[in-house]
Parts: sequence; structure tokens; C-alpha cells
Amino acid sequence: MFILAHRGLWHEPDERNQPEALRFALAQGFGLETDVRDAAGELVIAHDPPTRPAQLLAEVLAHHHALAGHTPLAINIKADGLRHQLKLLLDEHAVKNYFCFDMSVPEMLAYRREGLCCFTRQSEYEPHPPLYENAEGVWMDMFEGDWIMPEHVVRHLAAGKRVALVSPELHQRPHEGFWTRLRDAGLAGRPGLMLCTDYPESARKFFS
Repeated sequence: MFILAHRGLWHEPDERNQPEALRFALAQGFGLETDVRDAAGELVIAHDPPTRPAQLLAEVLAHHHALAGHTPLAINIKADGLRHQLKLLLDEHAVKNYFCFDMSVPEMLAYRREGLCCFTRQSEYEPHPPLYENAEGVWMDMFEGDWIMPEHVVRHLAAGKRVALVSPELHQRPHEGFWTRLRDAGLAGRPGLMLCTDYPESARKFFS
């Protein structure tokens, strides 16, 4: 299982998506989940429309190439119409291990036509992931309850999909029971599986 550091490796909420947190996650060998949108003609790292200068995506990709290279990047798409710029930047920095997710279905179709790697999403509100056959993987989210069971994960892996699991603390719920369920089911060693968490250091120790 690969650990994705949710918005970087941080210890205080206001550090999320900040340059230091993003670089620190990559330097420690974690995968990285981060939010991308456009501002003033550039692609930037920001969950919400930025009210101050934001980290450029190009700078994060350069750090990824220099510090990690092989670790996965989960790119949460926060606005429509980014695909052309995004593809140019990914190609420029030779980023291969990445996926885009959370775009609308029309955008996902356009991303696929552009040749970009996309994950579909499954949650308690989206039991049938859209464009499943065309997606390289599945982003499995749990907004209000811990519905994901090991058999759901195994089914996607058996279908040849990579899987990224959202840890419950991202939605302000305890994570310990879910982590234990994954470990006890023997999923920690399965290739193609990722866990997106606010606690990457703890997850690395727990699943090692």
C-alpha cells in the first residue's frame, strides 16, 4: 500500500497545501494528494479560489522530479478547463506516476481524449462509479460512514484498477478501525492500493 499525504505533510491545518508541507511529503518518500485550479493564467495549488499568491503546480512537479520521481501524485481537479495546461506541465516534468480525479463526467471524457490518467469515484452516494471501464483506477470516498469493506477493494483490484482509499479522518471521523480492517484483511501488501491520509507518518508505521 502506498501512502498519499493529503495536502502534504503538515501538523497544523493552516500548513495544508503550503510549499513546505508539499516538499516535506515528497522528501520523506510519500505520495502526494493536492488540489489544482487556475489563477491568473497559471495552474496553482489551492483547494478554494486563492486570495493570495499560491504555489505554482510547475514548482511542485519540479520538486517531485527532484525529490521523489516514482511516488504517485493524486491531482484533485478543482476547476474545468485545466487539461491542456496540465498535460503540458506533466510532460515537461516527465511525471508518469499520477492520476487526476474529481472532475465532472464531461471533463473526465475530455481528459481521457487528452491522454491523461483518470480515476473515477465511488462513494455511498456514487455506488456505480461513472466511466468505470475507461478509468485507470477508483477513488473510494466515505463522506458519512465507513462503508468500504475489503471485498470492495479486492473487486476493483481484480478488475485491473488501481485503488485510492480516503481515510476517515479526512471527514473528521476516527480512522483506527478502518486501518485495522485493511491490515487484518492483508490488503497492506497489495500492489495498486493507496491510502490518502492526514497522518502519513502514522500510516507508514501502522502498515509496515
